[in-house]
Amino acid sequence: MGTNEASSHSGMLFNQTFFGLAIFAFILLLVIEKYKPYRNFPPKIYKESVVTNTTAFLINNIILAILRASSLFLVAQQFSYLGLLSGLENGPLKWILAFAFFDFAIYAWHVAGHKYEWLWRFHKVHHSDKSFNVSTGFRFHVFDLLLEIVYKCIFVVVIGVDAYLVLSIEIIELFFIFFHHANIRVPHEETISKYIITPYLHRTHHSTLRIEHDSNYGIVLAFWDRIFGTRKELVPANIGLDLIEAENFIQLFSLAFITERKIRQLLGLIPKGKKKP
Repeated sequence: MGTNEASSHSGMLFNQTFFGLAIFAFILLLVIEKYKPYRNFPPKIYKESVVTNTTAFLINNIILAILRASSLFLVAQQFSYLGLLSGLENGPLKWILAFAFFDFAIYAWHVAGHKYEWLWRFHKVHHSDKSFNVSTGFRFHVFDLLLEIVYKCIFVVVIGVDAYLVLSIEIIELFFIFFHHANIRVPHEETISKYIITPYLHRTHHSTLRIEHDSNYGIVLAFWDRIFGTRKELVPANIGLDLIEAENFIQLFSLAFITERKIRQLLGLIPKGKKKP
């Protein structure tokens, strides 16, 4: 086995181990929030949420596997020698810089997902959950995931890091996605949230009100929201989207092709009864 092949094998083993730990964290958080939830959601809404979100995770991953989407990272790696950090030797400095750049890149992508209508039509699927629980971290439209993979591949080229390093960082971020979607109380959360994104901050991001959910875009590091003025600290009255609902995967997939504007237009066509004087 050559040096590069051995390195790739070690990288895959490392990623698989981290992914296994992430799934363990998911199950652990699911159990904790079941018995000690921060907010009690109606059992029907909670059950629909977990079943729909888990189904979305399984089907999305099957589709991505069929399309061999992850192989795009290996293609991108062929050009990573052109990137900003390509001249740095592998080591703690390069890893820390790569993590910081990646976390900022995902923050920027998240902001764009809210700002631009053509991206929001896919990202709103994630916000359509009427419950807020660890499985909400699975609730994404497959087109949203595909676009994000392309974006991350561009990151590999521009920053100039190994694709396996990016996949490792992604799994660390997956830990945090599960963590900040968990419906749990975190001790000393006010202090912790100054440095990393916690359920308290991300709960605001899932508010029904757009003025509230257009905030707290960070995934791991909390200071991007501070720097760019997108941080909000409040407890949302309601979770989810007013005009959007999805009780199963088919409805979830279809949401991307129905805009809130069109729903409002259709509602406007329905005759309204006369108001009482």
